[in-house]
Parts: sequence; structure tokens; C-alpha cells
Amino acid sequence: MGRDLVQEPRCPFCRGNLERPAEIPEASSKDMALGTCQCGAVYAYDATGHNLGSAMSEALVYGCRGDWDLAWDLLPDEDYLQARLEHYDMDSHLIVPGGVYEGRRIAGVLYFIFIRGQKNYTSPEAVQTSAGAPVHTRKSAPQRRGKRSYSKKDIEALVRDYNVEALLDIARTDARIIRDLQRLLYSVETLVRHRAAEILGKAAALIAEREANIISNLLQGLFTSLTDTAASGWGSLAAIGEIISSSPDRFGSYMPQLFMLSRDRTFLKDILDALRKISASNPDLLRKYTYHFIPLLADQSAEVRGLTSILLGNLAAGEAGEDLAALCGDDSEMEIYRDGRLEKVKVGLLALEALKRI
Repeated sequence: MGRDLVQEPRCPFCRGNLERPAEIPEASSKDMALGTCQCGAVYAYDATGHNLGSAMSEALVYGCRGDWDLAWDLLPDEDYLQARLEHYDMDSHLIVPGGVYEGRRIAGVLYFIFIRGQKNYTSPEAVQTSAGAPVHTRKSAPQRRGKRSYSKKDIEALVRDYNVEALLDIARTDARIIRDLQRLLYSVETLVRHRAAEILGKAAALIAEREANIISNLLQGLFTSLTDTAASGWGSLAAIGEIISSSPDRFGSYMPQLFMLSRDRTFLKDILDALRKISASNPDLLRKYTYHFIPLLADQSAEVRGLTSILLGNLAAGEAGEDLAALCGDDSEMEIYRDGRLEKVKVGLLALEALKRI
């Protein structure tokens, strides 16, 4: 077969041989095949390579023996490690680096989770997966933390009350709060989602000062949830916008990923909402894209027209002056989140406000 054409799948943590993943109906909510390595790592099989968010969550919950609450409480890098083997072929149980085997396109992925503290943990400094992605670890497992003094219900109550300072006080000492805030991004209540996203952005800025890798992993997970066809993005874009706007110097490099999503019309409104927040804190990140936004002032959606107006006002885009002036008589109403509240406002008023700023 040739080593360059196909490879046997090996665990990215211990390099041991892997068994073919199998469906375990009682352990998987999405009918994903799962497996366990002799070192304690667990893995989920994503046949398409497009459902990595689901694969990650399935493997994490499987590693926690089905305890969803425990899984939500764990932090990446601190409590568990992640890795993946790409171009995995379930039929042959082989890794195919070239992506094609026996005339078939091979796009499968094995997503691995290793929960720190496993007795068989070999503590590699940096192991290369067959996909070439390094798995960085720390030299020793972290000390066991004491019981938290707050619960998920406590965090939800503080978010509902919009008690930002109390939540940020928690974030200053415990990064675990990001999991409780992230959970609220999927609330059925629009206002709760927006408040959770805003506070998550502010908390992320504090946590990133001491543990930037946690927030980098959070951002990547949020992007994955948007590209995962089996997952709902809900408040993910709002959270991405808040995180970047709160720390533009540290996380502005994620802007290209945000722009790539704009090709999907279903994301356009939420992307513009994220961009208006980012442009308010650091317009330099967006100013060179001004001419790409101007045509959106004529969009059929009132929300798109209104959000674009705010964005161009933040960018002090004088070149959009005539187009904004044409919108000043637009009586269409839209809803916008500002300072902890959802407000109804006319597009024409937003255009007028933007004109005053350019």
C-alpha cells in the first residue's frame, strides 16, 4: 500500500493502535460512532468532516460517561485536551492523507478528547497528528479545584438581571464561568442571548489576560458551531462580535473567518450586528472594507439596511454620505440590542445618526 498512501490510525496522545469506532446508541445522541483508546482518550467519528462541533461534544460527553453537566463545566487545555485525525476511512479503518482511496473521497474525521488526570496519561509535550496538527499539553495535570461558590442558575439569574459587575467579578478569578455563559447563548429568549453574549465578551477580555488560549479555543468552538450543519449557531455570532470587540488587538486576527461566513445569506444580519460592535471599538479593523458595505444600504431587509448604517457611521465613511441621506426617510422598523436592552428603531433614524458621524 505504501506508507505515503495510507496509514494505520494511531492515538494522537499515546500513539497506540485504535479500534474501529462503533455506534453506541445509549452513549450518542446523534448516532455517531465512538471509540476509546487504551490510554483513556475517547473519540467520535464524523463521516463528512463538516460536523466537528457535534463530534467534539459527543466525544466530550462520552468521556464524561454521559454527564452533560460535567462536560459543560470542563475547560479546554485546563481540564481536557483535543486532537483530531483527518481523512479517516471507516470502511478500511485507515488514514488516507491524499483524501482519495479506491476511487472514493475520504473526508472522515476522528475527533479526540483526553480528560486530564487519566492514570494512563503519558504527558507528551507536543504530539503530531497524522493531519499535522500539534497537540500542546502541559507537563503536569492541574490541581483539583474546590467546589464553585455559584451555580448555573446563579449565573443565569445574574445575566437576566444584567448584573454585569457581579459576573465580571467571578470571571476575574474563575474562567469556568465562560461555560455557563456560553450555555445561555442557546436560550430561547432573545434578550437573554444578547446579554449573555455581551457579558461573555467582557469576561473573555479579562480571562484572556491570564489564559488567552482558553478564549482562542472558545472562539474556534463558536466558529465551528456555525459551520456545523448539525448544530445551531444561535448566539454564536453575537458572542464572536463581543469577544473581538472587547479585545480587538488580541483577537482581531479572527476577522477573516467572520468575513468568510458572510457568503451565507442566512448569517448576513448577525454578521453585520457583530461588525457594528467591532467597528465601535476598533474601526481600523474594518475601514478598508468600507466599499463592500455601501451596497447593503439598498438591501431588501430593513435590518441589513439599519445595521449597515450604524456600521458605516462607526467607520466615518464619508463616501457613503449620499446613500445614507437617501435612507433618512426610511420608516421601516427594526429591533436592535444596546446596553442590555432590545429597542425598536426606524432605519431612517439610524441613517441620520450615521450621517452626523461622517
